[in-house]
This record gives sequence, C-alpha cells and structure tokens, in this order.
Amino acid sequence: MNNDTDIQLSGPFKATDGSGRAHDAKAIRIFDEGYGAIDVYVDFKAPISGLHKDKALISAVVAQLRTVGYKGPELTAGDPVLQEGRLLVLEAPDEFTAFAVSKGWKDLSEDF
Repeated sequence: MNNDTDIQLSGPFKATDGSGRAHDAKAIRIFDEGYGAIDVYVDFKAPISGLHKDKALISAVVAQLRTVGYKGPELTAGDPVLQEGRLLVLEAPDEFTAFAVSKGWKDLSEDF
C-alpha cells in the first residue's frame, strides 16, 4: 500500500458483509496507470477469506467510493486469482475511468 505506483482513493472505513459482520478496511487504491481495465484494491486489517464475491461487502466499498466522488455503477468481483486473505480486488466498469483519471490515473493505451 505504500508503493509509489498506487493512488489511494479512500482511507480507513468500515464495510459490512452480507451476514452483518463489520470489517475494517484500511484503504481503497488503484495503480497509477494501466491499459484500459482498472482493478480496484481494498486492503483490510483482518482476513476476509470467502467474502470476495459478497455483494453486501462490495456494495459497502462502492458506497465508500461514492463518498469520495465516484458516480458510476457498481463494481464487480475481480479475478479469483488476484484475491488474497486481506485483499479484495474489484473490477471497475468503464464508467470508473473518468473518476480514476480525476484522481491521477493514466490510461497507457491512449498512447497507441
């Protein structure tokens, strides 16, 4: 999370899963550049194993993104291979791009 290639979109917040359990998220971040598709990384303080597709948890993350200016549709669960014990990876829809650009993200595919 302290990598120079990260853009932090949100600081700490609580996210509740579908069973009503609250989880402490440390941050929401994206890489500062990419080729079109944007993965959104949510770092948690404790393991969230088995919750990577939990719709309520994902909605809580989207609600937090809305507090920092995101206005587009819901994000979806990212590639299962990318998920880790304390990391939730979400796939952003195309509408997320304008928000990411406003935060400093660069689309490398525009150079071609």
